[in-house]
Amino acid sequence: MRYFVVFLLLFITAFSFAQSSEPESVKGTIIDDGTLLPIAGVNIININKVKGTVTDNRGNFTLEASPNDTLHISFIGYQSLKVRVTNDWVKFKTQTKIPLTQRAYTLEEIVINKYELTGFLPIDSKLNPVKENYRYSISGLPQGYEGGENSPNAFKRLVSSVLNPADLLHNIFGRKSNEMRRLREMKKDDTVRNALASKFDRETLAALLGVSKDEIVQLLERCNYSEDFINTANDLQIMDAISGCYEEYKVLNRD
Repeated sequence: MRYFVVFLLLFITAFSFAQSSEPESVKGTIIDDGTLLPIAGVNIININKVKGTVTDNRGNFTLEASPNDTLHISFIGYQSLKVRVTNDWVKFKTQTKIPLTQRAYTLEEIVINKYELTGFLPIDSKLNPVKENYRYSISGLPQGYEGGENSPNAFKRLVSSVLNPADLLHNIFGRKSNEMRRLREMKKDDTVRNALASKFDRETLAALLGVSKDEIVQLLERCNYSEDFINTANDLQIMDAISGCYEEYKVLNRD
């Protein structure tokens, strides 16, 4: 009997320890707020922990999260949503239903003007100008993009931001150092990377970095990225570009 009691106590202790060592998580179901039907393939990213997941065919998901973490939920055709994780949600493991609202799009009139070539190169070159963009090679991506590393003014701008406390790069990289450190965590999570690779709206990226969309554009301009790259690159490529600029800034700031 004595051995049975000891064994039971050991079993309870081991079970309690196993439960306490498990990472906290939340469960939920993403539904359409109009039809109340589940939505598959929705991206859910924990902004605080930089962890991501995707809903299954029934709209269900499970994601590592702690109380007061913020989840960023996004899906093409729907308005993005931020949800704060509560203590009860984590404690009771409830399957919370989260509705998404469809986004209404208004298409504007587009006028396409074709170039009328004359056959004379000096004139046609002015009618159809060629933009002088610099090429930028991003690690892990097969295609090159315009960027600041080969630009003659890029290095000077990074140096000026280190020396000038009022500079935009200094304000973002220096004052938001914790957010910028998330760049490394973003690269480790395949779900986060895949979510960013399919987006072009800068919304999820802005939420992860704690900056506005306008600040992202200004930051890339200060890093000497071309307008073409800023307007056409997906969020993953933008993230890698910001990461490269930040790493250069840290090296210069340390030196």
